[in-house]
Amino acid sequence: MISTPDRQEAIQLINKARARGARLQTTCAELGIGTNTYRRWARGNQDRRPKAERPVPSHALMPEERQQVLDICHRPEFASLPPGQIVPRLLDEEGLYVASESSYYRILRDHDEQHPRGRARAPRPKGDPQRHRVTRPNACWTWDVTYLPSPVRGQFYYLYMIIDIFSCKIVDAEVFDQESMANSSEVIQRAVLRAGCIDQPLVLHADNGPAMKGSTLQVTLQRLNITPSYSRPRVSNDNAFSESLFRTCKYRPDYPVEGYSDLAAAQRWVAGFVQWYNYEHRHSAIRFATPAERHAGQDGAILAKRDAIYADAKRQHPGRWSGTTRNWMPRRTAWLNPDQEDPIFMQNQQLETA
Repeated sequence: MISTPDRQEAIQLINKARARGARLQTTCAELGIGTNTYRRWARGNQDRRPKAERPVPSHALMPEERQQVLDICHRPEFASLPPGQIVPRLLDEEGLYVASESSYYRILRDHDEQHPRGRARAPRPKGDPQRHRVTRPNACWTWDVTYLPSPVRGQFYYLYMIIDIFSCKIVDAEVFDQESMANSSEVIQRAVLRAGCIDQPLVLHADNGPAMKGSTLQVTLQRLNITPSYSRPRVSNDNAFSESLFRTCKYRPDYPVEGYSDLAAAQRWVAGFVQWYNYEHRHSAIRFATPAERHAGQDGAILAKRDAIYADAKRQHPGRWSGTTRNWMPRRTAWLNPDQEDPIFMQNQQLETA
């Protein structure tokens, strides 16, 4: 909306041009306005658009539906979840569809209940990273180590966590009182045995930490027929899956920011987090299925059920959809550091967003 000072300046410019012989239509076109707009501005008519009464769309949410959205968001079990997690849970647990995620966000913003909390910095690319395309579970894992606070200031416990790229499932998570190549070797051996993939090709992606590149671990990887893959130096985004997982872990409402009482307490908390993440958490990268469902190949049936609920909701209120319903098709390919210009990646993205 153009301000009053800008309008007055535009009128003066047009009047000067016309005084020198320019045509009104041509002069207005140079400023991107119509001749009727110029005449209205020249008459000094007040812009009535800000105070205009606009009819409410026939398909808009009713006041009771907007209140229902707020009541849902205020439930204790949803208090720490964004709409992206709430909507799929309602579909799965209650078979209930009230409104789209964007409507949830809009209603929360209208009531001053939606505030950004991100602190991530912009990425700084440095050359080409290691790239992997995955179409099945247990084909590519990524792992890393993070600090967990202890009762003593400056001393930490060390959380090793391995995640499957395809399913986003935590394959293994263990806590130690020190970070070492020996502990790294133990973790990866136990993870391979638990997953039952000792005879399958496997890529293991990690950063450049000494515990991830030491000679002891390299021998273990060779013996298990695992292909190592590493991030670029000082580029944490190359291991984005693990970094994102650690952020999710440390932003849980029950995360003990003051520290764990002992090593056993840290191990118990991590075990509970893994159980929640794998079997309860709806992951946005896999159409809000749980990682365990995706890993076991059960996400297809769940997403088909959601698609049927959306189709039924559209039949009841067709005016609330300007196009097709939400895409609940399972994602068949996962990428680690994809090349945005890769024709295969571009084609895959077009199919998944169609």
